[in-house]
Amino acid sequence: MPHRFDLPAIGFGLIVADAHDEIRAATLSGAAVVTAPPGTGKSTYVPPLVANLLLEHGGAATRVLLTQPRRVAVRAAAARIAELDGTAVGDAVGFTVRGQRLVGRDDRIEALTPGVLLRRLLRDPDLPGVGAVILDEVHERSLEGDLLLGMIAEARALRDDLIVIAMSATLEAERFAALLGGADGQKSAAAVVDIASALHPLRIDYAPAPGPRLDDRGVSRAFLAHLADISVDAQRRSGHDALVFVPGVREVDETVRLLRARLNAPGTPHDIDVLPLHGRLPARDQDRAVRGRTGSEPARIVVSTSLAESSLTVPGVRLVIDAGLSREVRRDQSRAMTGLVTVSASRASAEQRGGRAARLGPGQVIRAYAESDFARMPANAPPEIAAADLTDAALMLAAWGTPRGDGLRLPTAPPPTAMREAETVLRTLDLVDADGRVTATGITVAQLPVGARAARALLAGSSEAGGARAAAEIVAAFTGDFREAGADLTVLLRELRAGRTVGADRWRRESARLREIAMQSAGTPGDDGVLASATPDSLAPGAVLALARPEWLARRVAPASRVYLFASGTRAVIPEGSTLIGSEWIAVHDVQRAAGRAADGTGAVIRLAAPLDHPTALRLGAGLRSDRRTATIAEGRVQVREERRLGAILLAETPVAARPTDTRPAITALVRTSGMRALTWSDGAASLRHRLALLHRELGAPWPAVDDAALLIDLDDWLGPDLERLSPRAALDRLDLAPALRRLLPWPDAARLDALVPERLEVPSGNTARIDYPASASASASASASASASASGHNAGDGDRPVVAVKLQELFGLAQTPRLVDGRVPVLFHLLSPARRPLAVTDDLESFWNGPYQQVRKEMRGRYPKHPWPEDPWTAPATARTKRASG
Repeated sequence: MPHRFDLPAIGFGLIVADAHDEIRAATLSGAAVVTAPPGTGKSTYVPPLVANLLLEHGGAATRVLLTQPRRVAVRAAAARIAELDGTAVGDAVGFTVRGQRLVGRDDRIEALTPGVLLRRLLRDPDLPGVGAVILDEVHERSLEGDLLLGMIAEARALRDDLIVIAMSATLEAERFAALLGGADGQKSAAAVVDIASALHPLRIDYAPAPGPRLDDRGVSRAFLAHLADISVDAQRRSGHDALVFVPGVREVDETVRLLRARLNAPGTPHDIDVLPLHGRLPARDQDRAVRGRTGSEPARIVVSTSLAESSLTVPGVRLVIDAGLSREVRRDQSRAMTGLVTVSASRASAEQRGGRAARLGPGQVIRAYAESDFARMPANAPPEIAAADLTDAALMLAAWGTPRGDGLRLPTAPPPTAMREAETVLRTLDLVDADGRVTATGITVAQLPVGARAARALLAGSSEAGGARAAAEIVAAFTGDFREAGADLTVLLRELRAGRTVGADRWRRESARLREIAMQSAGTPGDDGVLASATPDSLAPGAVLALARPEWLARRVAPASRVYLFASGTRAVIPEGSTLIGSEWIAVHDVQRAAGRAADGTGAVIRLAAPLDHPTALRLGAGLRSDRRTATIAEGRVQVREERRLGAILLAETPVAARPTDTRPAITALVRTSGMRALTWSDGAASLRHRLALLHRELGAPWPAVDDAALLIDLDDWLGPDLERLSPRAALDRLDLAPALRRLLPWPDAARLDALVPERLEVPSGNTARIDYPASASASASASASASASASGHNAGDGDRPVVAVKLQELFGLAQTPRLVDGRVPVLFHLLSPARRPLAVTDDLESFWNGPYQQVRKEMRGRYPKHPWPEDPWTAPATARTKRASG
């Protein structure tokens, strides 16, 4: 007989139990969104409620899956439900996390992480035996959580009987209700149940440190000391259990050390237990921190990362001390690096942390920063998908049958650039094909409870490193975040094997898990034929690293240098004093942004790597090797070198004779690097470009833009044909750009080019004068215009106008200033003396003849007596000659 949960016992005292009828009705609709603040009991009460409903309706699928974002929260949720139900974990309620599974045949509720459920969906999208999936804490917007939302929504579209519930502390409920309900119009939006909080009064105090919270190394030691001081003082005054929030594991360990040192100081009574809480702790230590203390136990200060913020309740807490910091994923696009950085927490996080103190009674939160800092915090943290390395996500999506997420309704679409980079990595690892479809090896890797890079290294490295055990130990070492042994993975492995590094027990457990995975996967595609030969044991760590990150194979840029060039093109340095110094080749796993002398001008420091020899590096990087001709322009001519590269790393180069086919790529590369100034512009070509620029400015389409950016975009179209015909031995200045530019002319409008913007203007003397069209965005033109404006009273905008420089006498009798571009643009006349020196600038000849001309006549007729300076310029014949020649 399937187990029926004791809902009255489980829901006793829980706020969420008051909404039983609403949750029941929403569940029966097939899809629901439940919003309730942390501590209200939704993770404890909703799963057994749904499990009982499945029994009532007599379906064959009666199991409920409950996801929690972290392993400790999974175990805690299962333990809490079982305890209140009066059963043992593994009877009616079980759990599955990475490396641990406690599930019985008749379990009604299984708690698990999103990663476990994602891989289960890939193996069997129908989820046989499962009647409901409850996704908890979806507001955290983790990458795996977002993928799971999209995939479960799609699975529900295929299985009408599958109930899906999303639960969260804070959530855009209507948006997620539409996603779960079916935005395709086949199903209505999910029902929304909003459960209000019953918070007790919360006192909020601010206690900023005298110095900054962050320095070049992250969270400053001085700030952690300040945090420890106020935590001890506040706990002493209140007598309550305290929860201290810091951003990461290092800060948890350091704060715990500082707290214990203060509490163990001479004269201090030992009546407070200090406990760490983070994801790397053994399960027994995590469980100890999250269970409530008995009356005989001393008061506690629990120092936690953000995992206690919403996904986990620490019983008995009435005091919270918040550092106001979070560890968030950030991407360095220029270096293709993704990592965790310490930043200010969001206001939503700060409010959830503080709310932990007011669940059981009046509480207090002490924010270890200024109130003005709180006001400047972002409202919410960004979703992880916006900045994360998408390699694992891209493999999941490809294995699900939706490469790049195309067609899958995700809460936030993956950034296209990051997705393209991820697919490139997966192709290098032979996990997807050229179209982004998953390969046979990719299907195997996607279903393993390991990241894509680590799984690929584990499978291939089992033969490369001399067996599954060695590969498992190496992968466990570089994925375990052990920092005490420095940057050399080989040294780290030696220390771990000897048990001399903190976390060695954790490493052994993970090594055993990975070895079992490797042995179970033996014989699957990709675990043998990838490698041509075995690697010496001394180079095995580097070989397995290279299998995980081939694009981070790196070579020293010069003898004795600390700087390494990666195959991906980025540069980074080995820390001073590292045992890696002297290695020509290394395989890199971890890089951290840095500045100053430590980074030696590269902006990054290598945190974990292992040495390789030249043959092994070339063999493992074979997928990145290329032979290519590189054509450049030097002294106006094409010069070519044949290069052999491993990614961006130059292995060898040889100068060779240029071929006709080298001309076009050489000049194109030069122009794309240096811009249009790299080309030689004749007067005719420059004039044509300026005429077209004026037409585009005044008339727009179809007249083309001819600024640098526009010409670069269409470079192959307008210049390419001429480059094909240019000999590689010809100087670059032999290239005539005027005919090339004419390819951009729109037809049939091109027939009006000379009428709209003529090259020359006929003047009353019978001569023609050249029209100088303005160079677009030219600083010299602007300066000239400003100078002319100051002298003649015209606007500074005169520098953007076509100019005709002509002797004043050639314009006698001309009243109307000529206009170009169908009358839109007046010509700006530069009136010259007989010696062709400037006398005046005007675009209004009528006003000039009637006014300033008389002053010019008075000054010039004595200087140039042989030239006509009539009192009446309206009736005088226009001429370019002297009086005698005119007569």
